[in-house]
Amino acid sequence: MKHLFLAAGLGLSIAASGAAPAMASGVIQNACLKSDRPAANRELCACLQVVADAVLTPSYQKRGAEFFTDPHKSHETRASGRVADEKFWERWEVFAATAVKHCQ
Repeated sequence: MKHLFLAAGLGLSIAASGAAPAMASGVIQNACLKSDRPAANRELCACLQVVADAVLTPSYQKRGAEFFTDPHKSHETRASGRVADEKFWERWEVFAATAVKHCQ
């Protein structure tokens, strides 16, 4: 439940900041643009970067960017029993939920 409130709060922060998705640039955006996913386009990838900047640390962004080229890594991370992986995955889920809300 706390993640829903966090995601909602971050969504308000993103909207209030006036950050234009087209202005974003970073590892998530670059990974998205380089991915072979058919829905990947400049607008979507820039929006994902804006959300990533609001939700993820730079190191978490770098780690998550690997999922675009190797989706199996996301499964390995989620299934891992390591505390560090669990913390990362918890934050990645907030990123994903916020991105779905703001980037569709």
